[in-house]
Amino acid sequence: MPDPSSGIEIASASVRLGDRAVLRGLNLRLTERRIGVLGRNGSGKTTLLRLIAGLIAPDSGTVRVDGFDPFADRRAAVAALGILFQNPDHQILFPTVEEELAFGLAQQGLPQARALARAREILQAEGRTHWASAPVSTLSQGQRHYLCLLSVLLMEPRTILLDEPLAGLDLPTQARLARRFAALPQRLVTITHDPASLQTCDRLLWLEAGQIVADGPPQTVIPAFTAEMARIGAQDADADLAG
Repeated sequence: MPDPSSGIEIASASVRLGDRAVLRGLNLRLTERRIGVLGRNGSGKTTLLRLIAGLIAPDSGTVRVDGFDPFADRRAAVAALGILFQNPDHQILFPTVEEELAFGLAQQGLPQARALARAREILQAEGRTHWASAPVSTLSQGQRHYLCLLSVLLMEPRTILLDEPLAGLDLPTQARLARRFAALPQRLVTITHDPASLQTCDRLLWLEAGQIVADGPPQTVIPAFTAEMARIGAQDADADLAG
């Protein structure tokens, strides 16, 4: 049986893509309600999120979420975990809003008619009843992002993984989504290269070249990260990212 109190447990986990080590021997136990993962592009953040989600398996080591292996037990993963990708177009599969919302519920075993009814119920609760039969292609970037979030929330996961959730959105949309994230009861794991968006996290991890550089409260980790990024930005070359 799932044990939500055990949280996310990663033991000696490494991931290679081709001949490159993307994650290197990570050891983490994450039980906090709001967890942030901070790092530059290419630091391994998205790979870590995919590892926790069970979309990939570690080349060595183990991953457990609420006591189960998310890669091996996909049924448990679908029930326990939701993931919101940076680009909603990488997540949306169906032509209309109600079909997209119903898909995850159908994956959980709900009959299609009931899944569609639940989709319409959440749209009504959100004041977006008129979205139901609308083509997804008519929604703005921010609206598609919100649709993906509603799809995740309908499945009632215990943990939601957020991949750069505010990137590329205008300021009003960022504010609306940030308020919604803050009010959610689920555990949130948010990855980003933007330290400002992680200031209210309970715990912050700084990932660099596939390893944890710092692990602690935002008021400790963010100043160290910001200072190091300023130091790197003052250099004329970015050769340190090669290899």
